Amino acid sequence: LVYNTCCSVCDGTASPIPLKVIFETCLLTKEEIRKLCEVCADIGVAFVKTSTGFSTGGATVADVRLMREVVGGTCGVKASGGVRDRATALAMIRAGATRLGTSSGVAIVNGGK
Repeated sequence: LVYNTCCSVCDGTASPIPLKVIFETCLLTKEEIRKLCEVCADIGVAFVKTSTGFSTGGATVADVRLMREVVGGTCGVKASGGVRDRATALAMIRAGATRLGTSSGVAIVNGGK
């Protein structure tokens, strides 16, 4: 069901518009995150994203690392939710994030919190 739904969305997206699939990793098991990443990599989405930032938790280094491990170089990984300072941003990038979703960009760039 998830595979077919993702394929339908991907097929319905006009090329070259990149498709980003947002997970709520805080609500998923590691195995569910792994399977979703496999589906996304298989159908060729542009990005997988950890969360909307509005659920019970945001990005974790462990989840970003798992997502990068599974998708390899086939998709970008966007860490979103809870990225509020430079140390966290760098940790997410080191774990494999290629994009960050944050409302604290100025503070991150300036090194503040």
